[in-house]
Amino acid sequence: MRIRSLGVIDDAVVELSPGFTAVTGETGAGKTMVVTSLGLLLGGRADPALVRIGAKSAVVEGRISVGPHGPAAVRAEEAGAELDDGALLISRTLSAEGRSRAHVGGRSVPVGLLAELADDLVAVHGQTDQQGLLRPARQRQALDRYAGDTVAVPLAKYTAAHRRLRAVATELDELTTRARERSQEADLLRFGLDEIAAAEPQPGEDTELAAEAERLGHAEALASAATVAHAALAGNPEDPEGVDATTLVAGAHRALEAVRSHDQELAGLAERIGEIGILMADVAGELASYADGLDADPLRLAAVEERRAALNHLTRKYGQDIATVLAWAEESAARLSELDGDDDRIGELTAERDALRAELGELAQTLTDARTASAKRFADAVTAELAELAMPHARVTVEIRQTEVAEDADGIEVGGRTVAYGPAGADEVELLLAPHPGAPPRPIAKGASGGELSRVMLAVEVVFAGSDPVPTYLFDEVDAGVGGKAAVEVGRRLARLAKSAQVVVVTHLPQVAAFADRQLLVAKTNDGSVTRSGVKVLEGEERVRELSRMLAGQEDSETARAHAEELLETARTGS
Repeated sequence: MRIRSLGVIDDAVVELSPGFTAVTGETGAGKTMVVTSLGLLLGGRADPALVRIGAKSAVVEGRISVGPHGPAAVRAEEAGAELDDGALLISRTLSAEGRSRAHVGGRSVPVGLLAELADDLVAVHGQTDQQGLLRPARQRQALDRYAGDTVAVPLAKYTAAHRRLRAVATELDELTTRARERSQEADLLRFGLDEIAAAEPQPGEDTELAAEAERLGHAEALASAATVAHAALAGNPEDPEGVDATTLVAGAHRALEAVRSHDQELAGLAERIGEIGILMADVAGELASYADGLDADPLRLAAVEERRAALNHLTRKYGQDIATVLAWAEESAARLSELDGDDDRIGELTAERDALRAELGELAQTLTDARTASAKRFADAVTAELAELAMPHARVTVEIRQTEVAEDADGIEVGGRTVAYGPAGADEVELLLAPHPGAPPRPIAKGASGGELSRVMLAVEVVFAGSDPVPTYLFDEVDAGVGGKAAVEVGRRLARLAKSAQVVVVTHLPQVAAFADRQLLVAKTNDGSVTRSGVKVLEGEERVRELSRMLAGQEDSETARAHAEELLETARTGS
């Protein structure tokens, strides 16, 4: 892994051992940046404050062996990445302005993909995880993870049923609490639909009636105009001497017809005048029919205006015209049908809610049984780990309990009792510790000293590590508060775990570092930065000097050197 411009690290390369790698160094030297860098490669949150002061961006690059057919390799190839001899090249760039970019196998990818790959590659166990494990909810999640499919399968069914129950309960609550509002809405809709149905408006009727009212209101003027126009075109029978347009056009046509054979242009004009005469005769006939058919009936006009008033009443309330009034009626009828069906819907939802609660009760019982069985195995495994960590008489148990609620409260029935429940079941899970025979089991946050708590947490983490199908485990100072013989046992246990997986430990304990297959020293230069030469593999005399410093704060102390050599020999022989 190469780290550039991250925190105190200017430019450094970290080479991790396939087995057990211990990262050591003075407080503030940058050991945490190694963990942070790995976190960035695994899709962790990018904080621009991590960028080294004066740098434009921080870059972390890593080469991770994944194998050609592992889930991480398959997922990376699906994203377009290319493997390099069975390894993935991953990089993460973080700008000082807060922008973050990720690349996998030469392809730019969303940062979220790194987190997906991390699930199959690395399990991180640190002090933050320890504090989280003190919370009962986190302890339940941990037990579920340890249990595997025996809990995961029924939990998935339970979660789906719980999600549906929440949706049903929300809809049911809305329907029942808003009953009055819905009833008032239904009454208003029903009143409006009755008004419209009583008027029986027809599409386009308002436009037709407006035109008819306009015609009836001006019938006499229209009839007079039509008569005068007809007389001008066809003549007035009461005025035989009068001249009309039809007679004049006919005369013009006859004059041109007489000479049309002598000139084609004039012949064309004659034809056009003939067409005019025919058109005028047609218009005159239609004017006569219009004048004869025009009805100046005041009773009809009154009926039209009355009908228009009825339609205007509807348009004032339900739409700008009859078309929108009819559209409102159609939509309102559908809404009224929906509201009228609420009672039936309430009944359906109530039945579904009760059925879901019964189903949740059965699934919760299944979860309780599965957790109880796994809890015994988990507690025994942690207890065995504690024996390896110099706590031979400690005993860990897992308490699984439910909280009873009143029968009329929001609960489910589990084992004949009405209990509280949540998205993950009805169980409350808590780790209890009895540090020595005769001591009552107490919650680990209260029943253990600082050193004991660290060992309990490490034991829990090691048990989890054994159940995690990932090839690499990172422990970030989970040995805090441990010293002496217990620290030696911690180192021995981590070394044993490293026989089947890659283990990286950031530690301040020489007893732990001595068991590592490779020890990396993170050291600052005089200007306060960590350069390429600031992360180095310690071997031989250099490793003895660093262990001496960790033991006594003095690299050249003969006593510390002797102790350091003894630690290395103990780790080498396993005695």
